[in-house]
Amino acid sequence: MDRRLFLNRGTLAALTTALLPMAACQPTTENTKGEAAAPPTTAGSDDGSAFALHEATVTELQDRMAKGTETARSLSEKYLARIKEVNEQGPMLRAVIETNPDALKIADELDKERKAGKVRGPMHGIPVLIKDNIDSGDQMMTTAGALALSGHKAKQDAFIVQKLRAAGAVLLGKTNLSEWANFRSTRSVSGWSSRGRQSRNPYALDRNTSGSSSGSGAAPRPTCAPWPLAPKRTGRWCRPRPATGWWASSPRWAC
Repeated sequence: MDRRLFLNRGTLAALTTALLPMAACQPTTENTKGEAAAPPTTAGSDDGSAFALHEATVTELQDRMAKGTETARSLSEKYLARIKEVNEQGPMLRAVIETNPDALKIADELDKERKAGKVRGPMHGIPVLIKDNIDSGDQMMTTAGALALSGHKAKQDAFIVQKLRAAGAVLLGKTNLSEWANFRSTRSVSGWSSRGRQSRNPYALDRNTSGSSSGSGAAPRPTCAPWPLAPKRTGRWCRPRPATGWWASSPRWAC
């Protein structure tokens, strides 16, 4: 049983248990025409299950590239299209604050390496998202979500980004966060930044994903990328993961 089916069945079981006593006290009526009862309706946005890479793991993506059914470029193109579909359209998750204009160029170079017989390792050609307070020495900005730092570009990669590039990962973009990683106020709103605006919890669009790494927590559920990265400190990354039912990676210090 996959994770989503388990969650759905668990929720239905809990609701059934809670409503049984109430149902026993209600009068019953017969359906004189023998019509089937209409199924209950549920609210919510596209769960992403129709997306070709829906919840694909790094191992599964590597297998597809090894078989030639996907390339680093095709994966990057599909994830970029998915980000466009759910980030500022549809459910408007605002999980991704910026995409990397060099992503496809990086993917092409990695595909050339694979074709020449060089595979760097399990991350070769895998698109990743990093939090917007992790330096990347490229065309992307590093702003911690603040408009005050709009236009700021790091001179060099953070150590963890250097390692990701060396491993063959494709930096797809940066994720939204609580501005200044929640250091801007003692009463700041989780997942809001002046640059990225309010990120949303994919399971309940009127709620946030908690913690400052809200964008990194929200991005995997609709499959904006297979692997998000955010620094860990207290609730910054510990809280968004259980709030969205997802596993992700976190270096202790990344900047």
